Amino acid sequence: MFAGPMFRPRLLPEKSFPSYAYLPGKYPHPVRDALGHSYRSDPVTVAVGEALGSDVFRWGIDLFNHGYYWEAHEAWEPLWQAAKQSAQHRLFFKGLILLAAAGVKIREGKRVAAARHATRAAGLFRQVVSPGGLFEKALGMTPAALAEHAQAVVAYPVVLREPKSAEPEPAFNFILAPESESV
Repeated sequence: MFAGPMFRPRLLPEKSFPSYAYLPGKYPHPVRDALGHSYRSDPVTVAVGEALGSDVFRWGIDLFNHGYYWEAHEAWEPLWQAAKQSAQHRLFFKGLILLAAAGVKIREGKRVAAARHATRAAGLFRQVVSPGGLFEKALGMTPAALAEHAQAVVAYPVVLREPKSAEPEPAFNFILAPESESV
């Protein structure tokens, strides 16, 4: 399967994307290396009740949709950590983090690792119960539909060009598109 070109809207167009899409071993580590694009960036805190409507969550979606998978993972991790009291939010954010990790592995050409992360993400999304359509509104699709997209990575491995530059490359043939005023 090829992740073909598609319109990928921006949720936070006022924010600039990082100067490169991080791939382990190819570019400076974004946080630990002084040359990293997020070196010495401030930690983010968001209350779990506000998480799905937050700019932090929406920034993660922008990063994910545009092929910055490591960065999306980092954006969503504080939301997962804050969700200690909400099992459903925790499953949801962990699934997104694993799907982003699958994107990194796809870009690295590591199909087995990508399939492992995508399978784990699909399993988590299948466990998510979404009262009142909360997660559907946040994603623009049901968690079950996202589980099917994640599982497709295993059934139909994505073929990307060899990453020759630090340019991001979307690895999935779907986008996350939250309902604008509902989240």
